[in-house]
Amino acid sequence: MSSISNEAEWKYSDYVLNQNYKFDKTKILNTLSKSDIDEAYKTISTWNGYSPTPLIELDKLTNDLNLNNIYYKDESKRFDLKSFKALGGAYAVEKVSNGNKKIVISTATAGNHGRSVAWGAQRLGLKCKIFISENVSKERGIAMQKLGAEVIIVKGNYENSLNECIRQSKKNNWQIVQDVAWKDYTQVPKLTMAGYSVMMKEISEQIKNINITHIFLQAGVGGMAAAMVAGIARYLNNIPCITVIEPESAACVMASIKTGKIEKINIEKESLMGGMSCGEVSLIPWEILNNSVKHCISLPDDDIAKTMKLLGKGSFSNKKIIAGENSAPGVISLIASCKSEIIKKNLNIDKNSNILLIGCEGDTDTEMYKRLINS
Repeated sequence: MSSISNEAEWKYSDYVLNQNYKFDKTKILNTLSKSDIDEAYKTISTWNGYSPTPLIELDKLTNDLNLNNIYYKDESKRFDLKSFKALGGAYAVEKVSNGNKKIVISTATAGNHGRSVAWGAQRLGLKCKIFISENVSKERGIAMQKLGAEVIIVKGNYENSLNECIRQSKKNNWQIVQDVAWKDYTQVPKLTMAGYSVMMKEISEQIKNINITHIFLQAGVGGMAAAMVAGIARYLNNIPCITVIEPESAACVMASIKTGKIEKINIEKESLMGGMSCGEVSLIPWEILNNSVKHCISLPDDDIAKTMKLLGKGSFSNKKIIAGENSAPGVISLIASCKSEIIKKNLNIDKNSNILLIGCEGDTDTEMYKRLINS
């Protein structure tokens, strides 16, 4: 029996076709350069414990949707941090510290980026200050403390924690390692994105001679999505159809694509997709995403828990996959696209399509994971 047969489910909230689409490889690699991308892989591939994360074929879902292949990049296996974020923050810490053992690292985070920064600082014997909002789970805060970081809880949301991080870092001359870019702060976020691009290097070698026709990319501030686009420009021989996925409550990339300029979203309700719940696309990612993304889809939270559960039961593949709440949107958006005649036609998805999905995290918050899959 098909696991996707219920027509009342697998919903999307909104869909937008980018009227300014133009995949310009030169422009993309001018923003995140080939040398930056290559240096990240050269460095990270030498780290103790490094190995490419699995690329899993979702063969059962492929049959259900009548497609050629669906590939799922399983980042739950990334080092011991269970997230693609391990590639970015830790790499940026290594580069900005440049052997200076006296430097103090700081960052603001909703969880996974902070763990990566804390781990990067721990690897190098550096002090680390991490600012989190009161909304971040206790377990995620403890996980960063276990990696040697001092965790500072700030009232309010992520933006409040970021503003406090910036204020205290300027006062104390700490080095901010953030995955968000703003005016006069662009180099460190580029390093973070270069770290993320390692995923596409691995994928390019794992797929061998198969051409990926479509890729669905989750976006918060857009760093991972933009890094993967740069990785496409660097490593793939063809240009897949690129779709960005966001929570309906925080679809800042979609809003910006609609107007052609960065738009800020007022987030009235936090999404289950907490790592994607961001009100404004970051400056550097926007330079890449504004023309290279062809489609945007926003999603409600409705199908997140169910999709995590189905991935964990092996309903979509012959392997049971531990997928966090920010990994589910790729699967949901693909199924929703295939169930919508308009979107399926616009994306040109058919029986010859080779789809790439990014399982960007595992159970990084084990209590939340258990609660969601048992709901």
